[in-house]
Amino acid sequence: MKSKKELSLIMVIVQWLLIAGILASLLLTVFFSTKSRRSKDHRARGLYTARMNICMGIMLVLMSLIQMVMFSGSTVRVIVGSVFLVLGLFNLFAGLRNHTIYGSMKQ
Repeated sequence: MKSKKELSLIMVIVQWLLIAGILASLLLTVFFSTKSRRSKDHRARGLYTARMNICMGIMLVLMSLIQMVMFSGSTVRVIVGSVFLVLGLFNLFAGLRNHTIYGSMKQ
């Protein structure tokens, strides 16, 4: 059995990893959004938008994990975490689908 001190250290490490993942996906979302807006080519714009949706979906899923795992289980936190999870999974699915569609298009 692990002591309370070891468990709290593990939770802190998991929390920092989730926060680092959120920040990385946020930066990638902004990067792909600006690339998409500046692109003249229709195919490239679609690919950048799909990548932006994938990164945003990952960010929302990670935010829902923080809401559901790291804090006490109040009703509001569970509802907010569930909404973030559903939105994140939808963005992830739509981004992957659009990426395959735009990736298979000819130049």
